[in-house]
Amino acid sequence: MAAMKGCYCHPNASKNETHHHHRLLPQNLSVVTKKPFPSSSFSSYATLNANDDKKRSLPLRIRAAAGEGNSTSNVTSTSDVKGSGTTARGRRLVKIREEKRKREFDRLHNYPAWAKVLENACKDDTELRAVLGDSIGDPELMRKRVEERVRKKGRDFHKQKTGSVLSFKVSFRDFNPLDSYIWFELYGSPSDQEVNLIGSVIQSWYVMGRLGAFNSSNLQLANASMEYDPLYDEEKGFKVMPSSFHDISDVEFQDNWGRVWVDLGTSDFFSIDVLLNCLTVLSADYLGIQQIVFGGRCMGDWEEGMTNPDYGYKYFKI
Repeated sequence: MAAMKGCYCHPNASKNETHHHHRLLPQNLSVVTKKPFPSSSFSSYATLNANDDKKRSLPLRIRAAAGEGNSTSNVTSTSDVKGSGTTARGRRLVKIREEKRKREFDRLHNYPAWAKVLENACKDDTELRAVLGDSIGDPELMRKRVEERVRKKGRDFHKQKTGSVLSFKVSFRDFNPLDSYIWFELYGSPSDQEVNLIGSVIQSWYVMGRLGAFNSSNLQLANASMEYDPLYDEEKGFKVMPSSFHDISDVEFQDNWGRVWVDLGTSDFFSIDVLLNCLTVLSADYLGIQQIVFGGRCMGDWEEGMTNPDYGYKYFKI
């Protein structure tokens, strides 16, 4: 009976039949093990069913996230689950790469022709290279830099000094500071811009003289040294006898000759030095002046009463 433990035999079977039945048992067991169900124990099968029931009890979104296998961390809530399966850093990197590819495509296919011209010009023009700076490669920023520079310098963006490299001649012909003309001979007929330029200088000079700027009676700092913090006597400056221009005419031009009538009034003669200093720089940097004449009634081909613009007459209103 010990040999038959764990198996079932018919009680009326003979010993040979019983022995034959036990000899065939391993073959039958090998066939059983090839079936899809586990043959080890019923407990293992129960454990699998329990795990499957436990997985079914999880929310659908959590089971979907767990099935992706992207993370081994424990899921604590449905709000922590990323449906896309990507991180914030990954999405930023993708966006940066896409923007870089777009810029490169625009640079190769949609880059403005004028921007290419500016970039090529920067190779030989140091001033233009300084204007563009780090904007090279960005057409919109390049355009803004150039527009800003043009607003500051006006039409003289690439313009060098347009004045004369020679100093002008200065002469006096019966000059009366209370009733005389100051004449200007230019190298050519001035443009409207040059008329406005020289007229603005004369106007500024007159305004300063009118306000008493040229008064040698109050030159307290002219010969003082600035190394020792000089003192200024404001009472003396207030009580000094004022001196100022009395009158001036409009600045007129006929071809390359210009003139302005002045009445210097009580202003000192060093006002003439101030004017000549201004005109020296004006002639060297902007418009060439051949000579300046203080006094005289007629110079060159000047025709009294000729005010027709068709014949080269221009003027600046003071």
